[in-house]
Amino acid sequence: MDMFGKIELRASREQVWHALNDPLILKACIPGCEELDRTADDEFIATAVIKVGPIKAKFKGKVRLSDIQPMVGYSISGEGQGGIAGFAAGSAKVQLEDMPEGTALSYYTEAKVGGKLAQLGARLIDSTAKKLAAQFFDEFRGQVEKQSAAADHA
Repeated sequence: MDMFGKIELRASREQVWHALNDPLILKACIPGCEELDRTADDEFIATAVIKVGPIKAKFKGKVRLSDIQPMVGYSISGEGQGGIAGFAAGSAKVQLEDMPEGTALSYYTEAKVGGKLAQLGARLIDSTAKKLAAQFFDEFRGQVEKQSAAADHA
């Protein structure tokens, strides 16, 4: 399953880059995220509770950043185990570019699931993934633009 998109943020590229690398902001934006702790400059451990159709599971795993180009973008990949529900793995490429009123964030993601989750059917998994991505980016936009407005008034 692949997804791509672009969101426009009313914030500087520097502010968006900072948010993309701040575990507290990311934790607040990831649906169901209970834990997101940096273990190295390019690695996090994460725990998230995700519901896909009738299956709700707690996933634990690692997230790694690669191809890091400060202020431009990076690749992020991770895999989590959800016990009897199965596993989920995915990656995303994030790119930033300036625009007249802020920063555009483009993304391309790939994801795969296994175990009981894979038995639910592609349509349900795809719709859940799109819903989770929309929730993440809506919350990310809110977090970034709130911080940008606060910085403008400081």
